[in-house]
Amino acid sequence: MSPLTSSLSFLVETVGSLFVMAVLIRFLLQLVRADFYNPISQAIVKVTGPLLNPLRRLIPGFKGMDVAALILALLVQIVIVYLLLGIHGYIPSVIPVGQVLAISIFKLLNTLLNIYMFSLIIIAIASWVAPGSYNPALTLLHQLTEPLSNRIRRVIPPMGGLDFSLMVLVILIVMIKNALPAIIPGLPGL
Repeated sequence: MSPLTSSLSFLVETVGSLFVMAVLIRFLLQLVRADFYNPISQAIVKVTGPLLNPLRRLIPGFKGMDVAALILALLVQIVIVYLLLGIHGYIPSVIPVGQVLAISIFKLLNTLLNIYMFSLIIIAIASWVAPGSYNPALTLLHQLTEPLSNRIRRVIPPMGGLDFSLMVLVILIVMIKNALPAIIPGLPGL
């Protein structure tokens, strides 16, 4: 692979993945009803708004879920996959649409799991380094992960002041990430 191809591939994947991550974070923050006036929430709304707002006029929400955000994330991920295939010398029209869709769904699920896993790790580190401090990013991460943590705490309550819910969630996420390639068939190495 030439340096130009490698650089272009890196650029497309990085910029595209960051935008997809922003759209997924916006979806999740709305799903958990996080603080809309948090400065980080506002930044995510401004970044994703130009593409998401027109799509919202066409696709309504469903039971508190921003379906338009999920569809936008999937569409952008499909475009990224096709661009990467083109950069690597494949003719995009030859690649089966089902395979591109499977790759895109896999990458979206992987990104979603990464958002949660890194959020949990950041929360755990912050609780050791700066317990009880206020930070807008940490507030959003807590709001994002608290619904899942509460479900784990119902099964495994804190013991001796130690909350194992974050560790259990990270283990579950890693297990799901390891099982994903087996669940979604026909994934080439892209």
